[in-house]
Order: sequence, then C-alpha cells, then structure tokens
Amino acid sequence: MEATGSLTRARALRRALFYLFSSIVAIVMFLPFYWSLLTAIKPDEEIFTVPIQWIPSSITFDHFVTAFTTVPFGLYFWNSFVLAVLGVAFNLFFGSLSGYAFAKLKFRLNQPLFRILLAAMMIPGIVTMIPSVYVLQHFPLLGGNNLQGEGGFGLMNTIWGVILPGASGSFAVFFMRQFFVSLPSDMLEVARIEGAGEFRIFWRIYLPLTAPALATLGIFTFQAGWNSFLWPMIVLNDPAKHTIQMGLQAFSYNYQTDFGPMMAGALVAIAPILALFLLLQRYFVQGIAFSGVKG
Repeated sequence: MEATGSLTRARALRRALFYLFSSIVAIVMFLPFYWSLLTAIKPDEEIFTVPIQWIPSSITFDHFVTAFTTVPFGLYFWNSFVLAVLGVAFNLFFGSLSGYAFAKLKFRLNQPLFRILLAAMMIPGIVTMIPSVYVLQHFPLLGGNNLQGEGGFGLMNTIWGVILPGASGSFAVFFMRQFFVSLPSDMLEVARIEGAGEFRIFWRIYLPLTAPALATLGIFTFQAGWNSFLWPMIVLNDPAKHTIQMGLQAFSYNYQTDFGPMMAGALVAIAPILALFLLLQRYFVQGIAFSGVKG
C-alpha cells in the first residue's frame, strides 16, 4: 500500500509540474499578443512608461480611428482578402491534383519528380525572387509585351503577378500527396473497372475524403497569402492595389514609428486568420494527424 501511495504521489507531482510548465509557456506565448492589445488601446503617454503599465489607466479607441483614417484600410483589407482567397483556391486545386498524381498514379518519373519537388522545398524563396520578377515582366503578349516578351511590363503590377508564382506551391503538393498516400487504393481499382476516368475518380471519390487536409492546407495558404509583404511590395506599384500588410508600413516613417495606430491595424489584420482557425480547428487537427501517416 505504501508503494502504491508513493507512486500515486509521484504521478500527481509530475502532473502538477507538467501543468505548471505548460501554464508558464502559455503565458510567455500570450504576452506579445497582450502587449499589442495594450498598445492599441493605451493612451500615447502610457505606451512606453517605466515600469511597464500592464493595466492601462484608461482605454481609448483613437488609435483604431487613426489607423482607418491615415490609410484606406478598407481597400487594403479587400485587396488582401482577394489575393489570399485566390491563392487558397489555386493551391487547393493544383496541390491536391498533383498530390493525387504522385500518390496514386504509377508513371516512370514519379519518384524522380517527387525528389526534385522535395529539393525545391529546400530552396529559400529569396533565391528565386529575381528570376520570378524577370519572368513576370517578360511574359509574352501580356501587359504590352510582344511575342518575345519585350515592350511592356508583363504581369507586373497585377494581382496575377502575385498569385501565379505560388499557384501550386511545393508544400501544397507534398502535403496533399502525404494525405492521399494514407488513403486505400481499392476504390481506385474498382472505379477504373467501372470505367471511370482518372479526373472523375480524383474529383468524385478521393477529393471528398481529404476535407481535413484541405482545411489545414487552406489555413496555411490563407495565412501565408494574408501575411505576405515582400512579394506584393515588389510586384504591386499601384497604391490602389496595396495589401493590408503594406498599409501598416505607413505608420513607420522618418525613422519613427507610430506604435498605437500600427498595433491597432495589426490587430485588425490578424482577425480574419484567427476567425478562420477557430472555424476550421477541428479539421486542422485531423489534417495534421493524418498527413504524415505514410511516406
């Protein structure tokens, strides 16, 4: 009995230490968000007070008003939404289509092409940025270019210049391929015997089974598109096409930063991602669990 009691106390102690450590980690992870929220609702004179004032003496929403009156946040919000949604649509379709091909179709270059895909995932995006700009600027017969890709601007300063380079990302193909591999191939053989075409098998049978993976990939892709800053800044020169992340830089000028309105705008910017995750978190967890079952 004494040994059993000691074992129970040891388990209770380990559990208490685990919850204590988890609580400390959660608090540390939450502090940056809490600091952003405080900065957005604090009066200017309290933002950098020493010692730190964790509870503001008064709450003001002037920073939110300033954020929306300094830059056209509504327009930028819409531009970011359009780019993110189109990026999600392209990646879900082409990523799942390519992932299905690598997972279920047998062809000679399947494994070599997949290895090349994995190698491409290791190349930093900054390395391919200049070649991508050159290709977009010299795209034939678009943006005033002739057949040789000269004389105009191609796809520069268009939303397609932002979307098309990442329309079928390497990660999307790899992620969906891993999920398709975990699905049985019996249905594929039966459908082929019944005379169904490959695209119909993919669209009607396998794609509906990948809802958790599609939701997870959708969250990742939407977040990446919504938070993208450098690539839209390079491609889009027209202020009417700027994104919400580009709009936040308006509060940093002449080596000074207006932190109150910037944090207010940042809180507005993260609202769609937070809402999307809360709506799809059940599928998100399932997609993470199943995507790496088989390789």
